[in-house]
Amino acid sequence: MTENTANPPLPAGDPTAPVVDRNQWWDVWAQFRSHKGAMAGLIFLVGITLFCLVGPWLWGIDPTTLDIRNKDLRPIVNALWGVENVSWAHPFGTDNLGRDIMAQTMQGGRISLAVGWTAMILAIVIGTFIGVVAGYFPRLDGLLMRLTDLFLALPLLPLLLVMMLLFRDPLRAAFGPEEGIFILIVIGIGITSWMQTARIVRGDVLALKEREYVLAARSIGTPSRRVITRHLLPNVLSPIMVSATLGLATAIITESAVSFLGLGFPPDYPTWGKLLADAVPRMVSFPERVIWPGLAISLTVLAVNYIGDGLRDALDPRIRGQ
Repeated sequence: MTENTANPPLPAGDPTAPVVDRNQWWDVWAQFRSHKGAMAGLIFLVGITLFCLVGPWLWGIDPTTLDIRNKDLRPIVNALWGVENVSWAHPFGTDNLGRDIMAQTMQGGRISLAVGWTAMILAIVIGTFIGVVAGYFPRLDGLLMRLTDLFLALPLLPLLLVMMLLFRDPLRAAFGPEEGIFILIVIGIGITSWMQTARIVRGDVLALKEREYVLAARSIGTPSRRVITRHLLPNVLSPIMVSATLGLATAIITESAVSFLGLGFPPDYPTWGKLLADAVPRMVSFPERVIWPGLAISLTVLAVNYIGDGLRDALDPRIRGQ
């Protein structure tokens, strides 16, 4: 048998060896996976989302059903300390009207997460639009940045509370008690949370529009709309994604604060903030009723912040690969 020497294999580490192209997003994912906090946050966020979306279908208990005979049941965890008033049919216990707290936590998570995601998307869209326009068109820069400064100077929570008091009844009459409040809270949070995104995007656009490829595209007569969509927006995607994660956490906290103050959804429509407000009067006797929604809010916000840190590191080309 003769050895084939026509195309001998290249030795390992040979500089002439062919280089396998890797997608940039695989490098981003590899850097993101190396951030333990970000991965833990992602796992928790996916888990709590599935818990709130799929859980009610599997649990099958209506969160608004009253069962006076089984009121004030303690969580099954309390059985470890010898508490007898527990029931495996209600793992999180029941409230003073016999409503299942686990079902309420699931339903409240659905509403809180829906408000958070929708308000975050609205804030990102508004902030990105204003930031790109202000950074690319010098004539509009001063006007839009003064508008941004005006919104930054306003006390956001009192402004949101005033909006709730002024527009709550008209929107409830037009869209229904739940849908109207949902629209009002989403719009209120969205239009009071876009300023940081606008400033970040404007700064990046001011730097990017002086790059050679942008100047070349403008020199050959490329329309501004095409320059923005093809050259500027893809390059400001990284800070937008990081800002989106932080905006989601802010939206969840703001919705919880509004519901806690009693200006959110109707009393029979649970959210994490409303569950927290309902549990405060009997917090000494039943502290676990404050713990469940409080943990849900705190851990979700913490997980989203960790995801934002991981995305910031993964999308930074100076850190990626280290």
